[in-house]
Amino acid sequence: MQLESDLLLERQKIRRRLVFWRCIALVIFVISIVSVVAAFSPKMGRDSDHLVKLKIEGVIGSDVSKKVKLIDDALTDKTVKGMILYVNSPGGAVTGGEQLHDAILNFAQKKPVVVSMGGVAASAGYMISVPANRIFALNSTLTGSIGVIMQAPDISGLLDKVGITVDQLVSGPLKGQPSMVKPLSSQGREMLQGLIENFYDQFVVMVAHGRHMDVAKVKELGDGRPYSGQQAVKNGLVDQIGTEQDAKKWLTQYLKLPSDIKVIELKDKKSSKWFSRFLGEALGDSVNGFMHQVVYKNQENLDGAIAIWKP
Repeated sequence: MQLESDLLLERQKIRRRLVFWRCIALVIFVISIVSVVAAFSPKMGRDSDHLVKLKIEGVIGSDVSKKVKLIDDALTDKTVKGMILYVNSPGGAVTGGEQLHDAILNFAQKKPVVVSMGGVAASAGYMISVPANRIFALNSTLTGSIGVIMQAPDISGLLDKVGITVDQLVSGPLKGQPSMVKPLSSQGREMLQGLIENFYDQFVVMVAHGRHMDVAKVKELGDGRPYSGQQAVKNGLVDQIGTEQDAKKWLTQYLKLPSDIKVIELKDKKSSKWFSRFLGEALGDSVNGFMHQVVYKNQENLDGAIAIWKP
């Protein structure tokens, strides 16, 4: 009898566990279906006129194709009337900044853009802001820092000390410049400085065009230094001091839209973080951590010259 009772209890435990995991599987299945439907129905609930908001935060990488696509898609959406661009970035790759600048410029030529700057919007972060119809900054915002930097690490001295020699075969005297294992030659320095000056001139033209300034004035301001929001308003790099709400108010008044018009944030189409958090709660923090590492880890690529503010 005791054995039968024990077996009965064990079967009940197994049934409860089976029911529990079936429920978990069903919930995950339902959430997956909802996520897929949401991903393939980006305009669901967006059939009325609205504004869009795009956040550019952190270091700008070389690959910004997803952000550019979001901008291009918003431009072709007839229900999108304008864009709030929130920038909180010290800058980053020149190529990434250029691509975002051009995409925002293309958008601003057809629909108005207003920029709301966060704590910092410098270098490439400022570059992407200049096509906007109006730029708002906080008093304490660090912006400007118009310039380009290229670094060439040289560890040849260290290699000499440890007795390591690296033979470098090149097709021409400038092919191996810069090199981490060889000192930068005078020819290499001249060549790289020419590249930097060319990138800088491109940056200056972007600012001059976007801010309706003379190139000489932009070069006078663009010696690499950052400006506070107050200073930037005085020198013309920024239009006025204000918050994101002030920026939205300006945009709605400019477009003669109701003040309570809906604002939809533009986001990459990828598995949502709340789904990852659900998995973490249901299956343990280790699964959540693994999902974050595999799916959400973001490593910015900063190949080539960079336009970034470095304190």
